[in-house]
Amino acid sequence: MVSAAAALPLHAQTKPVIHVVKGTDCECCTAWVDHLKAAGFPVTEEEMFGTLLMRFKQDNGVPQKMISCHTGKVAGYVLEGHVPADDINRLLAEATDAIGLAVPGMPYGSPGMGDETAREAYDVFLIKR
Repeated sequence: MVSAAAALPLHAQTKPVIHVVKGTDCECCTAWVDHLKAAGFPVTEEEMFGTLLMRFKQDNGVPQKMISCHTGKVAGYVLEGHVPADDINRLLAEATDAIGLAVPGMPYGSPGMGDETAREAYDVFLIKR
């Protein structure tokens, strides 16, 4: 008998789950989730509204100036905004003592925000403790 897990790619079995908290019907949030899944991350999703979403960000250490439209949590880290999967992989591999990563705002060409080949420059910030 072959198990269902054997059919999954190896990287899908070893990456931690990213829990994404987002607003309702946000297309760019959904596109970022798709980016994470394409990179092999299992993803769970939760919708929050208005002040509850802002409170969630605040309670998880996201500075006001780093806020974007959605927040992810993975292996004890916070991911704010359209953080690329490669940067998440690096954070997890280096086991950095930090709160997490952030891409403030919604820069065009960041994962989930349009064509990455025609992107505007953006920074990925390490949120330190």
